[in-house]
Amino acid sequence: MTPTDTGAAARLAGVGTAVPDTSYTQRELLDLLAVTDPRVRSLFLNSAIERRALTLPAAGPDGSRVVESQGELLRKHTRQGLRLGRRAIENCLAGTGARLSDVRHLCCVTSTGFLTPGFSALLIKEMGIDVGCSRLDVVGMGCNAGLNALGAVTGWARTHPGELALLVCVEVCSAAYVFDGTMRSSVVNSLFGDGAAAVAVTAPGGGQDAGGALSPALLRFSSRIIPAAVDAMRYDWDEGHGRFSFWLDPQIPYVVGAHAEGALERLLHGTGLLASDIDHWVVHSGGKKVVDSVRVNLGLTRHDVRHTTGVLRDHGNLSSGSFLFSYQRLASEGSVRPGDLGVLMTMGPGSTIEMALARW
Repeated sequence: MTPTDTGAAARLAGVGTAVPDTSYTQRELLDLLAVTDPRVRSLFLNSAIERRALTLPAAGPDGSRVVESQGELLRKHTRQGLRLGRRAIENCLAGTGARLSDVRHLCCVTSTGFLTPGFSALLIKEMGIDVGCSRLDVVGMGCNAGLNALGAVTGWARTHPGELALLVCVEVCSAAYVFDGTMRSSVVNSLFGDGAAAVAVTAPGGGQDAGGALSPALLRFSSRIIPAAVDAMRYDWDEGHGRFSFWLDPQIPYVVGAHAEGALERLLHGTGLLASDIDHWVVHSGGKKVVDSVRVNLGLTRHDVRHTTGVLRDHGNLSSGSFLFSYQRLASEGSVRPGDLGVLMTMGPGSTIEMALARW
């Protein structure tokens, strides 16, 4: 198979998303959390984010938000994650015409909490998916993990032609928040939102057409790790608060941007393709500065990243599932034509840049 041959490639056959019912503007969040520090308020209000869906802690007797223990946060992660994951799967299958009984492989991704058994087993039990369904849980890889997992799911689909696999990214970012007024926590609190996204993957075989002409074939994947920035993005134990918390280095947008071109060159190596041949870009909504840095370094237009910035505006950074929210917008837009090429791109801890090449 040539680098751009779609004959035996696995395809994205459908996508579905879900967010909590409780959504807040950035200004509403500042008021709810009683934030008065002008630096923090500026951070929220200049983030290119208008609103996010979150599961905030309950209000105490004085109206302030209750500080949740690590145990309460983990329980929120499980409870809300199951709710969102189920809705994303149902929305995905509704768009493909498939049924739960058709699912043969389930891969679940999360980075906002730890639980064993993982979401795959819990969703199989809750939704009544066949107990013989094979499964995989990808935990703790961060915002890039959706594409890492998609590579694994694509590999499974190619070796099981005609069978349906689901990738589900479940991120309850509000289960990983620390409210302490510091700039470290405020950067995180200003950026992330809760949400889940599911995508159906299948390869041709068994009389199936693997989704039809406008279902993109996944041709190849590439990874680029930046070891010098291994600590730039992390989710680790905060001794001061007795819980896990995010850390984002202020330089990470420039680190990612500086390595984006090399990552793309690796993806396209041997295909005969240039960046100018790519018709559609599905980029992780990592934050305004991250998106701008990637756009400038790859020579992209604002139109190229319109879905990325739209998801950031409406939902914030949804971690591993962000790129699937952007893909859903592209798929529903009606602008894709048979033969078009696309690049999917995520960035995350490692620091890493993940990419996939697709053809419709």
